[in-house]
Amino acid sequence: MKKIILTLTIATTFMAGTIFTGCQSSDNRDEDDHGMMHETQQDRQAMHNDANSDMPKMVNADEWKTFKLESELKINNNEIRIKELTEKMNKPGTLLDPLYARKIENLEQKNKDLKIKLETYETNHSDWETFKREFNHDMDELGKALKDLTVDNKE
Repeated sequence: MKKIILTLTIATTFMAGTIFTGCQSSDNRDEDDHGMMHETQQDRQAMHNDANSDMPKMVNADEWKTFKLESELKINNNEIRIKELTEKMNKPGTLLDPLYARKIENLEQKNKDLKIKLETYETNHSDWETFKREFNHDMDELGKALKDLTVDNKE
């Protein structure tokens, strides 16, 4: 019997607490409504700002010229390194490793693809920041692959 009374007392206390905390005065509700309306206006403004920031950013002429010259220089340096690797591989007295030859061909193709990508951006003009980030990433990956290939070759 004591357990039932204790259980009912706990349940009643819990329900009363829930009811009292759930009730708000009309002043509190008005303040909450005003706060929600203010938050909604801020959310709309933030979405508008995000929409404007999502628009593709175009490159200015000076920045493009500098980027293009630096990139062409890197591509030309890669071509020289690939040519040196090919010559080293084709020297008389060295064994031609088919896997090594395939790696060099793949690196050469990636370098050509980067050159084409650079040339097509000039006419395409997509989002500058995205293009620059992806192009630099691809260029760095190619540089690492060339470096790794020469390290493997020396061992």
